[in-house]
Amino acid sequence: MNPADEILDIVDEHDRVLDRVPRGEAYARGLRHRCVFVQARDAAGRLFVHRRTATKLVFPSLYDLFVGGVVGAGESYDEAALREAEEELGVTGLPRPRPLFRFLYDDGAGHSWWSAVYEVRCELPVRPQAEEVAWYGFLTEDEVARRLDEWEWVPDGLAAYQRLGEFRSAG
Repeated sequence: MNPADEILDIVDEHDRVLDRVPRGEAYARGLRHRCVFVQARDAAGRLFVHRRTATKLVFPSLYDLFVGGVVGAGESYDEAALREAEEELGVTGLPRPRPLFRFLYDDGAGHSWWSAVYEVRCELPVRPQAEEVAWYGFLTEDEVARRLDEWEWVPDGLAAYQRLGEFRSAG
């Protein structure tokens, strides 16, 4: 199926479902929907970082600190987190990602979605989905910190990463 044809729940500022429309229409009209962000770490605790393919509908060719994506119509955040993590990492049998928090991402320019942030440890050999991932690596926290100002990151993932840092500091 073409990703633009995937049906999404359209939600309000309180994350209540208002409608269902194809993803392409949701993006074109700037309709608020749901997404999941899963921070994946390997057995050594390094972060999975990747560059999105040039064919992605949103933020093509940018770097990302999370695997994840949209929540399908009628799908729970938890279901989407596991599905998206396994798809993008190219694994099966991943432990269920642990939910951390949710926030409303809104860049003021037509990109707005409820964002559920998760974490998971992936000790399986990864085979990232070629349609989604152009490059990947497992980086230490120091390596990520050095690249934050060097690479162009997806803005929603960067917002989730910053909020995750605040969440962990408060915790």
